Amino acid sequence: MPDKAESLLRIAYLAPEIPALSATFVYNEILELGKQGAYVKPFSVHRPAHIASEASLSDLKGDVFHLYETPKWQVLFDNVTMIIRHPVGYLKALGRLSGDVIRQGLISRSALGLCYRFFYAATLAKQLKLARIQHLHVHFAHIPTDIAMYAVPMVGIEFSVQAHANDLFERGWLLKQKVERSAFFATISEFNRRFLADLQADTKKIQIVRCGVDQSWQPPIKSLLNNDIFTIGTVGRLVEKKGIDTLISALSGVIRDGRKICLKIAGNGPLETALKQQVTSLELTEESVQFVGALPHDQVAKFISGLDVFVLSCKKDSNGDMDGIPVVLMEAMLCEVPVISTELSGIPELVLNNLSGLTVPPENDMELSKAICQLMDSSDTRLRIISGGKQRVEDEFLLNKNVARLLKLIKSSINIRHS
Repeated sequence: MPDKAESLLRIAYLAPEIPALSATFVYNEILELGKQGAYVKPFSVHRPAHIASEASLSDLKGDVFHLYETPKWQVLFDNVTMIIRHPVGYLKALGRLSGDVIRQGLISRSALGLCYRFFYAATLAKQLKLARIQHLHVHFAHIPTDIAMYAVPMVGIEFSVQAHANDLFERGWLLKQKVERSAFFATISEFNRRFLADLQADTKKIQIVRCGVDQSWQPPIKSLLNNDIFTIGTVGRLVEKKGIDTLISALSGVIRDGRKICLKIAGNGPLETALKQQVTSLELTEESVQFVGALPHDQVAKFISGLDVFVLSCKKDSNGDMDGIPVVLMEAMLCEVPVISTELSGIPELVLNNLSGLTVPPENDMELSKAICQLMDSSDTRLRIISGGKQRVEDEFLLNKNVARLLKLIKSSINIRHS
């Protein structure tokens, strides 16, 4: 991403992987911030295992700094540099680390992880200084935020956080402290805001910023559907929290009712073999359940547009992890495909039952079967929630509106700091 004029706001973005296929919302935000007049320098903790391939990302990919690829000798040298050039800031960061290590347990694995990230925080701080960054924004409140909250005292700027789901529910260490240290702590849902409030976090700093879909995005022309076979589908990694086992069980119930229906599953993951065994044990045919594999993001909309109904049967997994508000639901709504999902986390804030979609309790295959049958039987219901779903996205979940809100929060925090 080419450098901009000195007058532009200079923001750094830090996330686990940029540009990752599984986190399209991060790079979409970066690109939108550029359109709205900010210079953004992207930092990635790791190099992405699966890199997003959209042509619009060609400049972004070349500009990403991968922190954990920095040689160890360079990391040590960066720490020495920070000690010499910014001793007060370095000691402040070190004091912050010391308190966190005590909170987590002196010899705990978590404490060792914090110490490891502290060293890379000095490398990040050095790069922030070189790029003349005014504000650091972080996606995910776990490892990237650990690095950020130690880096910013070294260079005298502030950071903000965008929290999602896994980083709160399964890997949510030091959340109260992270909210307190941030300029503001954004999250994607009111559900998450209540979760943080229950931890006694400073609610004045908690802001709702949705992960939205690109307002300029045009859904593909809908495929001609097979009128004899009603087609439902889902997109996501084949992991426990996606609840695909519940969806397969629900499908079995619909078929037992004598209906012609096909389920297409787009994605891969560790549960693929177990899910295929479930299909076999329920005596479902390959025609009724099709595993189509993982799709590049630029092919997801075409896949969704070929469905009669999109289903995302999310649930809480055995580690307590669950989805927040999956962006793929928004994409399905913009594709004018009716959606069914679950009453979990922030999902009901997007999928308003009987208005912008249907919701059912998690892990309830009977209720999910009923919802599928309801949409199979009523074209009026499908048309109503198609209209409501598209309107819901346009009202609150568009990328440009939420990035404008984020940019306003960042500018405000910079102005307060310099006032």
